[in-house]
Amino acid sequence: MLIEDFDRGLALLRRLKALGVRISMDDFGSGYSSLSYLQAFPFDKIKIDRAFVMNLGRNPQSAAIVSGCDRPWHGLEMSIVARRGNQEQLGFLSDQGCDAVQGYFIGRPAPIGQYGVLVDVAAAKRSSPRARPAST
Repeated sequence: MLIEDFDRGLALLRRLKALGVRISMDDFGSGYSSLSYLQAFPFDKIKIDRAFVMNLGRNPQSAAIVSGCDRPWHGLEMSIVARRGNQEQLGFLSDQGCDAVQGYFIGRPAPIGQYGVLVDVAAAKRSSPRARPAST
């Protein structure tokens, strides 16, 4: 829709933004994504296309593209999200300023009824005191 009627799409996104809706560009780097859209549309978040993440460690071009993402997006006050990945790739993404990750490595899709349990477990882990070694 944004591509077919640029002016209408932009007006719609601006109205949504004024209502407090946060807007993400999904799969940046593939398909119809373009730097010109980042300049025009009021995005809050950029999701890096998974093909770049999956090729980290195998393709130096993917690493160069991902490592160059943090400066322009953070300069535009957009957060960066990477999809999928393994432990090594997540370490690289963290070092490059990626703000968040999503995908099967982090957690599999689950019924909404399990959300409360997952949030409670995560909160409990964050608030529990760390074990201290016994003194002699």
